[in-house]
Amino acid sequence: MDKMLKESEQWIREIGQILIGKGHKLGFAESCTGGLIAATVASQAGVSAFFSGAVVSYAGDVKKKVLKVPAEEIEQFGEVSEEVVKSMALGARESLNSEWVVSVSGIAGPTGGTKEKPVGTVCFGFVGPNFVETQTEHFLGTRIEIQKQSMIYALKGLLQRLKN
Repeated sequence: MDKMLKESEQWIREIGQILIGKGHKLGFAESCTGGLIAATVASQAGVSAFFSGAVVSYAGDVKKKVLKVPAEEIEQFGEVSEEVVKSMALGARESLNSEWVVSVSGIAGPTGGTKEKPVGTVCFGFVGPNFVETQTEHFLGTRIEIQKQSMIYALKGLLQRLKN
């Protein structure tokens, strides 16, 4: 895990180089990670050239009011769903004026899991200028380990999409 965290510094540099080259900005909409992804990016010098900011929408009301996630979507699919992370990412793209946004919502535990969505279920939304993608992953570990794995997955996923 620590090796991956160290590698994230290199990923952030690569992400920055690509975004700066395109003249694009990056934002995040985070729930279960509580701002960890944005804090990791912001810890690197020079990110103001490409990083717009983040919305930490831990509560459903923030998802609805700030990110414009439809209440019906949350009611029908739940806050931890690909439908909701898609809306979170699209809302953040508008709010943060960013071409690229990664959104995350999940169950980091130790409680809150269900049979359908156990602890470690994390949904990701990736929005770029010409695409919207969602994905669900399942991580194991403590709360902070699940949050760190989610952060790593988000950064690696973003870098892969930027390179395509």
